[in-house]
Amino acid sequence: MSPSLPGSRSIPGSALDKYVDYRSSLSFIGKVLQYLAITPLLPIVVALYYGESILPFVVTSAVMVGVGFSLERLRPDPDLGHREGFLFVSLTWLVVPVVGMLPYLIAGNGTVAQPVNALFESMSGFTTTGSTLLGEISFERHSRSILMWRQLTQWLGGMGILVLMIAILPELSVGGAQVIREESPGLTVEKLTPRIQDTARALWGIYAGFTVLAVVVYYGLHLLGVAPNMDFYNAVSHALTTLPTGGFSPEARSVEAFSPAVQWAVTAFMIVAGTNFALFWYVLRGEPRRLVKNVEFRSYLVAMAAVSALFTGLLFTGVGLAEVPRIAPVAGDFENALRQAVFQTVAIVTTTGYASMDFNTWDQSAQLALLFAMFLGGSAGSAAGSIKIVRWYLIRKSLSRELFQSVHPEAVRPLNLSDGAVDDDTLRSVLVFVVTFLVIFAVSSVLLYLDGLRVGLDLSAIEAVSASIATLGNVGPGVGIVGPMNNFLPFSPAAKLYMVFLMWIGRLEVLSVLIVLTPSYWRR
Repeated sequence: MSPSLPGSRSIPGSALDKYVDYRSSLSFIGKVLQYLAITPLLPIVVALYYGESILPFVVTSAVMVGVGFSLERLRPDPDLGHREGFLFVSLTWLVVPVVGMLPYLIAGNGTVAQPVNALFESMSGFTTTGSTLLGEISFERHSRSILMWRQLTQWLGGMGILVLMIAILPELSVGGAQVIREESPGLTVEKLTPRIQDTARALWGIYAGFTVLAVVVYYGLHLLGVAPNMDFYNAVSHALTTLPTGGFSPEARSVEAFSPAVQWAVTAFMIVAGTNFALFWYVLRGEPRRLVKNVEFRSYLVAMAAVSALFTGLLFTGVGLAEVPRIAPVAGDFENALRQAVFQTVAIVTTTGYASMDFNTWDQSAQLALLFAMFLGGSAGSAAGSIKIVRWYLIRKSLSRELFQSVHPEAVRPLNLSDGAVDDDTLRSVLVFVVTFLVIFAVSSVLLYLDGLRVGLDLSAIEAVSASIATLGNVGPGVGIVGPMNNFLPFSPAAKLYMVFLMWIGRLEVLSVLIVLTPSYWRR
C-alpha cells in the first residue's frame, strides 16, 4: 500500500506557473462521454426483450455522442497536468450524472420524472450512494429497462468510470496515475504493473469477474430452488449493485424480499466489494499471503465482526428492537438474529446500503450504533465510501504513539502499515481529511435540520444526522424517514440539491472538489 494512499489530496508544486487549461479537461470529458455512449445498450436489450420503449436510451446515447464530440473539439493538450487532472476528475463526476438523468426524464414515470429528483437519483447511482427518491419501486410503475439503467449507473461508478477510460484511452495514460488516485482513492497503482493502463485493465477485470461470479451464484441459488424470486433479471440487477457497493434494488423491500440463502450470498460479495481490489490481484498472482497479512484487511474484518456481534446480541435478546417485526421475528431466533446483524453491519460498513430488514424497527440505541458504523467505511482501493478503515487504523496507531512518546520522549517509534513506515506528511493529510469530513458532516446535519424546519418537514435530529452521513459518506439509507424501506422524497428541492453536492464531493473524498473550488487553484 502506498504511504500516500490514506491521505487526502494535495496540489503538486508543478503547474503553478500557469493558468488552469480547462479546455484540455473538458476535451477529455468529451472523450469519456463518447465511450459511455455504448452503455445504454444493456437497458436497450432489456427493453426489446420485454417490449418496452427504447427511446430514453437511444436519446441518451445520442446526447452523449453529441456533447462528447463538441467537447472533444476543444483541442486537448496531450499531457494532462496536475491541476487539469483535478478539474477533469471533478467535472466528469458532475457531467456524467447530469447526462445520466436523461432516461428518467424522457421516460416520464414516477417521482424521478422531475429534473431535481432525476439528478438526485442519477448522482446517487453513479456515486454508488444508493439513496433514492423513488416513491414507488415496481414494474407496474417503472419499466424493467429503466430500473436496469438505474442498476447499471452504480456498476459504472463502482470501480470508477475514469479507471475504465484509462484502460481504454491511451491519451489518459500520461496522467493516469494521478487520475486514478483522485477518482478511486486508495488504489496502489504504482505497485501493480509498470504501465498504468495494464493496472487499470487488471482492476476492471477483477471487478467484472466478481460481478459475473455474483450473477452465477445468485441465479444458481434460484435454479437450486432455494431462491424462488431470484430470477435472471434480479440476479443481474443485484450483481450490478453489490460489487460497486451501491445498494439499488428493483425490489421495493431490497434484499429482504429474498431467501436467507440469498442474503448470506449477498453478504459474502459485499465483503469482497469492500476489500482493496489490489489485494485480489496479488492473490491471482499466487501471493495469497498478501491478503491475509494485510493490516487494513484484518482491521476491516475485525471491525465488522465486532459490530456484528453487538447487533446479534441486541436482536437475539430483543433489547435492540423497538417493535417486533411483522414477518420473521428476530428475537429468540439465533440464525435470523445473526444473519440480520451480519448483513446490516456489512451493508453499512461497506456503504452498500442494502437492507435485509427494516432497521427502523430497531430501538434508538441500536440505530445510534448503526450510525456509528456508517463512519467506518470499507478498505481503501475498494468501491466503498465513507472515511475508510485504514484512516481509523492510522489515527488509532498515531494516538497510541503520541501517548507512548509522552512517557518516553527520547523513543523513536515508527508507524507501520503492511508495506512499510508511514511518514508524518501522510498522517497529517489523514487528519486533515477526517477533520474536514466531520466538519462538513456536522454543518450539513444542521443545514438539513434547519431546512426541514423552514419547509415544515417533521424531521428529527437523528434523521437529519443520518441523511447527512448517508449522502456524504455514500452510504445510502439512514434512519426514520430516510430508512431502508423509505426514501429521500420528503426533502425540499433545495435540500435535495445540497445532498447531490454532498454525494458528489463524498465520492471524490471531499478535498479533490474543494481544491477546485478555491480561488488559489485558478490563479497563475
